[in-house]
Amino acid sequence: MTDRKLRLGVAGLGRAFVLMLPALTRHPNVQLVAAADPRAEARMRFADDFAARTYESIEELCADADVEAVYVATPHQFHAEHVGVAVAHRRHVLVEKPMALTLEDCRAMTDAVNRAGVAMVIGHSHSFDAPISRTRELIASGAYGRLRMITAMNFTDFLYRPRRPEELRNDLGGGVVFNQAPHHVDVVRLLGGGRVRSVRAMTGAWDRERPVDGAYSALLTFENGAFASIAYSGYAHFDSDEFMEWIAESGYAKDPGQYGMARRRLRQTQSMEEEVALKNRHNYGGDEAPSTSSGRRWHQQFGVLIASCERGDLRPMPNGVAIYDDLARKFEPLPEPGVPRREVIDELYDAIVHGRAGLHTGEWGMATMEVCLAIVQSAREQREVLLRHQVSVP
Repeated sequence: MTDRKLRLGVAGLGRAFVLMLPALTRHPNVQLVAAADPRAEARMRFADDFAARTYESIEELCADADVEAVYVATPHQFHAEHVGVAVAHRRHVLVEKPMALTLEDCRAMTDAVNRAGVAMVIGHSHSFDAPISRTRELIASGAYGRLRMITAMNFTDFLYRPRRPEELRNDLGGGVVFNQAPHHVDVVRLLGGGRVRSVRAMTGAWDRERPVDGAYSALLTFENGAFASIAYSGYAHFDSDEFMEWIAESGYAKDPGQYGMARRRLRQTQSMEEEVALKNRHNYGGDEAPSTSSGRRWHQQFGVLIASCERGDLRPMPNGVAIYDDLARKFEPLPEPGVPRREVIDELYDAIVHGRAGLHTGEWGMATMEVCLAIVQSAREQREVLLRHQVSVP
């Protein structure tokens, strides 16, 4: 790999940027050169941290001649528009999940990227995680027979983390289906070969004060005969990290004694304005922004997953893959990640510098969003939904 650095501009200095920051600052082939965000405190912090230019609008950011690629980490409802701005300026794009909120927008984004001859990577999603990639390799090896079933679940405090108003509205991309299902769907599509045939799902919105989907359960069937069940709850009761040796989604160790902290913190606010202010304090540039570089870190995870093959079950963990074959249980360890989420930057870099399209293209992102939208449709219409825009794993 060449040593040249990719000159990256960031659109949106919120939570997604905070989570990607360790990768962006530690990866040897990335240079942060500019950022855009409406919050003055975030722009000031970015300018101080990186000696880089800052702008109030994405249009100004994309007009910066030094920006080679744009990381679109703005709120979900703006992804399609902001990718369009970047592509109009012939900038390559890394766009956060969900890719967009409609299939029409996904298709328009992909077509625009293809016409402009620039690269687009959809991420981060947990299908980039090394334990998931290794599980895919084990399945593809054929050593355990054909994949037959995937069982995946995740229970978190998602719904009680501080939110902006649109994050509590399904129609603006709020709730767990648009925020969390893209992780689940990307992972099981990668393991299952990519081509989902049908979806049958239910969703739950059980808190009147936060009237957005906080849970889902879905059965996905694949064209190759395999099937996957995925379940998610963000209602801050059971925590599935208990089944992951108390390693959090981030890969850091979690203190189980902090149970209920999200609800307790939220109860300190008396209005949506106070909740938004609390969220901003914990975002980049805020006075309570979390540290991203403390303690031992393993690979990231998205809850319990078991891939059931004909001659064994495979369970990715933060530090490796547990294998349960016909005669024995064994564990295949993975080394600690030197650069967390490195795989995201590697795929973007390869696409831009070497012209090698990876997995997470616009077509892949659209196929994942088709499944997520089918979860919503199936729950609403109480029926199985057949899919038409799926693509295979390369």
